[in-house]
Amino acid sequence: MPLLIKIFSNEYSMIDIIDMVLVTLLLIELYRLVRGTLGINIFFGMLLIYATYLLVRFLDLHLLTEIIGQFVNAGIIVLLIVFQPEIRRFLLKLGKAGLGDRENLWDLIRGNKKQRTKQHEQAAAEIIKALEYFSSTKTGALMVFFSTFKLNDFNSPGVKINGVISAELLESIFEKSSPLHDGAVIVSQSRIVFAGTVLPVSESPSVPERAGLRHRAAIGITEETDALSVIVSEETGTISYARNGKIKPIASINELQLVLHKALVG
Repeated sequence: MPLLIKIFSNEYSMIDIIDMVLVTLLLIELYRLVRGTLGINIFFGMLLIYATYLLVRFLDLHLLTEIIGQFVNAGIIVLLIVFQPEIRRFLLKLGKAGLGDRENLWDLIRGNKKQRTKQHEQAAAEIIKALEYFSSTKTGALMVFFSTFKLNDFNSPGVKINGVISAELLESIFEKSSPLHDGAVIVSQSRIVFAGTVLPVSESPSVPERAGLRHRAAIGITEETDALSVIVSEETGTISYARNGKIKPIASINELQLVLHKALVG
């Protein structure tokens, strides 16, 4: 018996309840992924079509059920195409959660967890020093931090650096006369991996119209990956960070330290 009929007839079991709870959680997670993106309207449109399909099926309207059923069947393929960035981000989050424990165990086996923490702290101190300089001189800068994301999958062009993080190196990269100034710096495992990197620009309608290309790029990369971006405005010197397609200004050095700790340690 269809689940919808069971609900109205009060003939559902514990398995049916678990089924409904899991579907509800899945829909909530899907909504979180598409919220603030262009796909949110498509998401609600598909929900409306599916709700209509369930209704006409429940009312036993055969012709409408057949017609709308064709849209529902084709909708699966449409969803995979339209929500490709969101699905990619969901799988990245899922993979990160699954790999976390194994990475921590590997660190313990190798006995280098304390050493890695020290490297992260040193890198964070150098980054803060550089960001304070950029903010005071209103030098535009964009840094993107990856933790478990594999840089082999990152296809955007950039100049390979593979160097230890230092304030001096960052200042030379983002110097206004530098050819790498307008691109992003890619950081992974407390090292500068790439510089002058071109990032995808966000097309989300929730991004403020006053946001420049640098801020849109910072948001765009976090819409497609699990990265964290830190941006310095060239106009105001304001330091902000972006994650999961959302951007927020940093109010204090303490908040900046927490953001960088999250970015470097994960």
